[in-house]
Amino acid sequence: MQKKKRTVTIQDVAKKAKVSVSTVSRVLNGRVDVASDTQERILSVIENLGYTTNLAARSMRSHKKNLVGLIMPDIAYPFAIEVMKGVNRAIAESEFDLLVYTTGDVRKSGRASHEQKYVSLLTNSISDGVIIVAPVAGEFSMDAPIVSIDPLASNPNYPAVHATNYQGALEAMDYLMGLGHKRIGFISGRAELESSNRRLMGYRAALEAAGITIDEKLIASGDYTTETGVSGARQLLALENPPTAIFASNDQMAMGVFQLAEELGIRIPEDLSVIGFDNITESKYMGLTTVDQFISEMGYVATQMLIKIINGIPLEDQTYKMQTRLVIRNSCREVVDVK
Repeated sequence: MQKKKRTVTIQDVAKKAKVSVSTVSRVLNGRVDVASDTQERILSVIENLGYTTNLAARSMRSHKKNLVGLIMPDIAYPFAIEVMKGVNRAIAESEFDLLVYTTGDVRKSGRASHEQKYVSLLTNSISDGVIIVAPVAGEFSMDAPIVSIDPLASNPNYPAVHATNYQGALEAMDYLMGLGHKRIGFISGRAELESSNRRLMGYRAALEAAGITIDEKLIASGDYTTETGVSGARQLLALENPPTAIFASNDQMAMGVFQLAEELGIRIPEDLSVIGFDNITESKYMGLTTVDQFISEMGYVATQMLIKIINGIPLEDQTYKMQTRLVIRNSCREVVDVK
């Protein structure tokens, strides 16, 4: 039987290089208080032994690492997958490689501190810069290249890419009201994100412009997950006077509305019209009318922006606004007699 290869440890590196573990650690962390010949010896041992942090070690040999980091809350969700498609396309066209960090769940507590830690780790020792998706942290106190997709605020202190969320929501609402809907339910997204707040503002502004009184009972809280799409729809459809249409502020929650409708025997669009936001791949096969915010393209643009910053090329604009577009399918229908 073939013997399983043992994982190389920092102790192995220290022993081979004839230094202490703390000296190896200082070299890996970019400390300058180690003699240059000792540092070179340690780096050579790390590469020869194949120590797992050799990526960080090799990067110390030159200012340019040719590596960018991508930090996102959950790589399993369709939004994240679409972002990565665009990032991957830009990486394929460049000389850079990509490293992905994730907390694994958008609802995990302490995400802001995780983001700060990951950004610090990647920019201080491993990568040339990072792309951070839907960050919870408002600011990052460092000068390293950072670009955000769907930032916490409209104008963060670093370059960002986001969709015209307000305009997209207005267009979705105008479409529903044009079909005769007046009682339109809304399921909001993650409250801490600017994208969610802008879509809610668009919902409210469209009703006000149409002279329709805003009923706060028609607004349910969500967090961009399918589960809150189900719970939000359940809340809205349990009202004494339920909505004739539901605007879910992302497609994942619209999927939740579809799930509950099937459970309750409600037909879409015959009994209930549903509209989403994102235009993820699944929405096409659901026949979901939605607002396309070109997620993959946002990933592509953000990566191009980051690479320009790394290469010292000035950006034309610090914020790139991706124009949204309404995609009409068959999840909405006209109403004639609405209470």
